[in-house]
Amino acid sequence: MIKATKIIHKEETRIKVDFPYNQAMVMLLRQIEGAKWSKTHSAWHIPYTKEAFGKLKLLFPDLTFETKPKELEKAEKNVETNSTQILKTKTEHKPIEKTQELPQMSSILIEVLGRKIILKLPKNELDTKFILTFRYAIWDKSQRFWVVPNYPNNLELIKEFFKDRISKITIHNEIEVKTTEAVHKISKNDILCIKTKTARLKLIFGFNKTLTIAIKKMPFWTWSSQNKWWSIPFSDKLLDEIKAIASAEKLNFMYEEEKYEQTKIARKSESNTINYKTCPESMILKMMELRYSESTIKTYRSLFEELINHYPSLEIDKIDESQIIAFCQYLVIDRKVSASYQNQAINAIKFYYEKVLGGQRKLYLLNRPNKEKALPTVLNTEEVIRILKGIENLKHKAILTLIYSSGLRVSEAINLKIKDIDSERKQIRIVHGKGKKDRYTLLASKTLDLLRLYFKTYKPKEFLFEGQDGGQYSTRSIQALFQEICTKVGIHKRVTVHTLRHSFATHLLENGTDLRYIQTLLGHESSKTTEIYTHVTTKGFDQIKSPIDNLDI
Repeated sequence: MIKATKIIHKEETRIKVDFPYNQAMVMLLRQIEGAKWSKTHSAWHIPYTKEAFGKLKLLFPDLTFETKPKELEKAEKNVETNSTQILKTKTEHKPIEKTQELPQMSSILIEVLGRKIILKLPKNELDTKFILTFRYAIWDKSQRFWVVPNYPNNLELIKEFFKDRISKITIHNEIEVKTTEAVHKISKNDILCIKTKTARLKLIFGFNKTLTIAIKKMPFWTWSSQNKWWSIPFSDKLLDEIKAIASAEKLNFMYEEEKYEQTKIARKSESNTINYKTCPESMILKMMELRYSESTIKTYRSLFEELINHYPSLEIDKIDESQIIAFCQYLVIDRKVSASYQNQAINAIKFYYEKVLGGQRKLYLLNRPNKEKALPTVLNTEEVIRILKGIENLKHKAILTLIYSSGLRVSEAINLKIKDIDSERKQIRIVHGKGKKDRYTLLASKTLDLLRLYFKTYKPKEFLFEGQDGGQYSTRSIQALFQEICTKVGIHKRVTVHTLRHSFATHLLENGTDLRYIQTLLGHESSKTTEIYTHVTTKGFDQIKSPIDNLDI
């Protein structure tokens, strides 16, 4: 039964068309110019015109119209219902016109491959219109076939429409997935879990409602419509959750880790490049004028030098857009840099040509990669104890202990001055932290005792931690000593000094500290940044105790 009703939609008079859902009927309705689907009315609607109404009657002779307007009655009288009409059915679909016959030969190949239905057929206008009624149907230009999502009932609708013209239907119960390790055949009872180099988990499996719902409740999940896989951040907790669901759903669980690429081209440096070009002084002065941090200046300078030394025979200002794009492709394909490195390189290049040379802001045709969000690696309390107990050098122990017990960034630790330590209030003042923000954080009792011993031994003059020849302690030295001690005590996780900061926040939460206080201690501008650690708890600021005070070190 097909029923038409006059409606007002978005301040416009339209004709709403109600009928039992049928793909073939939708295909016919879309032949009317201006036909649209309305989420508000949950129905199709067409323009309120004689032409549209006449076409509707030709397509659906059994149409009934509630309180039919006089201006549309003429259109109905002029409708021919003889052999030239397009359709004479109620809900059955025979989309044929005498002027355009559908081919009768068996010429259509159908393959069902996991979540995809592949259609190989000769070009035909009515067939194309039918296929386009399926949501997300696409034409693969390279392989010259249609791809329709394998949603429930889609295959049955396709069979019903093409009927005897189908020469072969092939249903693949397994799909092949090529990884760095092997070629896996994934059936509907399998799930392949791949840990990527960017600390995420790729999940490949057939349709499973329970697993899909669970993934959508996890943080930072994504779905790749092109590759047909889910992606979530890697953590032992999430991995165990996926394993548990797979076991409950009786799925065969397969796990694999991507190998880290070792064969990549090294970066050009002053030591290995003849006539090495340095960053223009004008760029450094401009960054200083705009009050960029020392870390940003150092990063931009290094990245811009990589560009200008990639084209040693060209003057800096003669490097054009096509060469910049080629350089970015070189970074990804040959240098195999991370998404973060690539984005920073683009920012450094844009800074020079827009801010230094005074050029107009320009959108380069560069594919900026989306940074894949990963959960931070966290050390458990036993691992922290092993690291801090394994340090023999007093200065090294004081540095790493302070970073963990106060949740500092490495840059904040090396910038600390003696006057920033408030031993009476047991607080540390962070001056010009990330984003040029000042804040206070905890000074643990055990850390204070260790700092007093360190101070008596080393007698620093200005900075709390100074190098052998005075001045600030270097970031690279701290990173090197941390990796050395982790190897010594058998920490096999991929960790950096920043992992101590993540561990500080996580252990505070596990001890019951309110997330809002942790946000303040870490200096996060947004609470969403802090929420990656765990759920919100409630506890007063005066009850906060640094986790190091609970460790036996």
